[in-house]
Amino acid sequence: MIDLNPVIHESARLVLVSNLYVVEKADFVYLTNRTEFTSGKISSHMAKLEAAGYVDITKEFVGKRPRTTYKLTDTGRHAFEQYRAGIEGLLNAAE
Repeated sequence: MIDLNPVIHESARLVLVSNLYVVEKADFVYLTNRTEFTSGKISSHMAKLEAAGYVDITKEFVGKRPRTTYKLTDTGRHAFEQYRAGIEGLLNAAE
């Protein structure tokens, strides 16, 4: 039996990590547009990903506007690659 990472396996976090995997970093607006998640949903799931060491969160001001940027850590990138390999293993076993 393949053990899938429960932090990533939750559907909203899987969508967020998948989006971060293909870019160097992404700001809050980018993720909102790509996922159509509410700000609360993004914030709460990103906090869980940050607590797991999978995402770095940077908060700064650009002019007078706040900007929150998210980036997968090396640990997060590796965890997602392991997760993908697990899913591929499940799909291959089902053939």
